[in-house]
Amino acid sequence: MTGDPELREILSYPTVAVVGCSPKESRPSHAVALYLRNAGYRVIPVNPGFSEILGEKCYPNLLQIPEKVYVVDVFRRSEEVLPIVRDAVRIGAKAVWLQDGVAHPAAEEEARRAGLKVVSNDCMMREHRRLGGPGRKTVTTC
Repeated sequence: MTGDPELREILSYPTVAVVGCSPKESRPSHAVALYLRNAGYRVIPVNPGFSEILGEKCYPNLLQIPEKVYVVDVFRRSEEVLPIVRDAVRIGAKAVWLQDGVAHPAAEEEARRAGLKVVSNDCMMREHRRLGGPGRKTVTTC
């Protein structure tokens, strides 16, 4: 379990790549990405099926992103997490956040061994709201 001090540190990082971001407004990945952008984060959508989401260039994978990514927020099935974590390590991310229902103990341990902070089976938006938006501008609605 990740404690509040570590969550606050992760939430202070400015750039979040949202892996599995959907262009569909009804999808949780879309709502969380929009919330984070409105809260002041630089949000980078990652989804190989789209060239643009939320008016932002969408990348097919983490390795294609040409700028620094601090947090990799994952909206993929648990069995798909390991290669994403390995790419997060390759790009020098500081944290991997696995959203509600997503967990992969071996990938999480690999990320920790590489020096990344890890949150699993939790929602970045919910924690941002609960902790009052540390490090970023707070908004009250998505």
